[in-house]
Amino acid sequence: MPYILYSDGNGNIFEDTSLYAVGRAGWDAYPVEPEDWIALPEGGNLYELPGRRGIGIDVQTGEMRLCEKGWAVAAFIPPAHTGLFIAAYETLPDAPTLPLFCYTAAGWENDVFYVTAVRIESDIRQEAMGYDTAAINSGTSNLLAAYPHNRLVKHLMENCCQTYTCPAARNLSLGRWECPVPTSPACNANCIGCISFQPAEETIIATQDRLTFKPTAAEIVEFTVPHLMNAPYPIISFGQGCEGEPLLMWETIREAIIEIRKHTPKGSININTNGSKPAAVQALCEVGLNSIRVSLNSARKHIYTPYYRPNNYQFEDIVESLKVVRSFGGWASINYFVFPGMTDCEEEYEALRWLIKETDLTMIQWRNFNIDPDWYLGHINVTETGELMGIKQLQDLIKEEFPNVKYGYFNPPIERIKGNYEVDFAH
Repeated sequence: MPYILYSDGNGNIFEDTSLYAVGRAGWDAYPVEPEDWIALPEGGNLYELPGRRGIGIDVQTGEMRLCEKGWAVAAFIPPAHTGLFIAAYETLPDAPTLPLFCYTAAGWENDVFYVTAVRIESDIRQEAMGYDTAAINSGTSNLLAAYPHNRLVKHLMENCCQTYTCPAARNLSLGRWECPVPTSPACNANCIGCISFQPAEETIIATQDRLTFKPTAAEIVEFTVPHLMNAPYPIISFGQGCEGEPLLMWETIREAIIEIRKHTPKGSININTNGSKPAAVQALCEVGLNSIRVSLNSARKHIYTPYYRPNNYQFEDIVESLKVVRSFGGWASINYFVFPGMTDCEEEYEALRWLIKETDLTMIQWRNFNIDPDWYLGHINVTETGELMGIKQLQDLIKEEFPNVKYGYFNPPIERIKGNYEVDFAH
């Protein structure tokens, strides 16, 4: 078993060989089975957790105790990986709220950093080694020169690609795979973990700036048509982390899809959404929307609602949106925010089973929840999480009952939707 990690508060991380690392699910710390540890994947990072003492198992007594040598340490695991446990720690009274990242349990053994995670997706589209800075800079310059008056291209290249190193925007600069298409500066939800807008009085800060204008259909069509025509395994995706809710701009998106399909039948058209407007989803399906991905922190309405805090829609609307897409033969995914101890509790398992059956769901994207665990559970008022089964067992049980439901991390291109899903088309 790996040893626990701690930070000295100055950017230096050490192992404490008197304690084995453990994991957290819900509010509690648990021992981690050896097979649930993997080497920290390339592109992962380690974080110091200020104001928090790590919890470990004493190598001599076998009892759990705090590591008093420094602050607790957690890992950010890169896309295509799903965390199995959160870092285990005790939060001190004056601890600051953690930023909007995932906090996976980490440890150290034989000169290797380990994390509690599984690789859930073979697609390499956001692998750290796949990004060449010189090529990205060149691609950015070429796109800005090719579309000098397109506000959306300017936003994607200067803001998303160059400032925030957004993986999707970087792939656009390289002319490949999934092209992001943000459209909406407004939102009809008030997610407590929103990554593009936070109230000034809140203790967390949005990780990126939100889109400040409404793109026209012409601006969307201008650069997405060439991408669909020329990129390998092309997708265009409305609904990005740098915007509000794209369904609020459904008329513009509908107009853009109609015009896009006048120019090319190639590629896939996807929308990442909160699924709040089923009628708008139907209007988009009628003109050629291929897939939808609806974000969920839970398949339970009473857990969903205090996180999303929806305006003028309710949980039932997102269920209907998934059903609408399936009625058109489209691909319906959920962007499922995995929180060990919540996602794998018995009540959530039953709710997920219901959702799959009710909607004829195509895919679960097992995404890591980027949020301070204590802050989140406090905001949704959860003090007890109930009986837990573990993330791996949850995935195994769902796969056993619903073998046709695909697992992954990314929106699949049309080649995977229509062909052999298991083939790694990103290579």
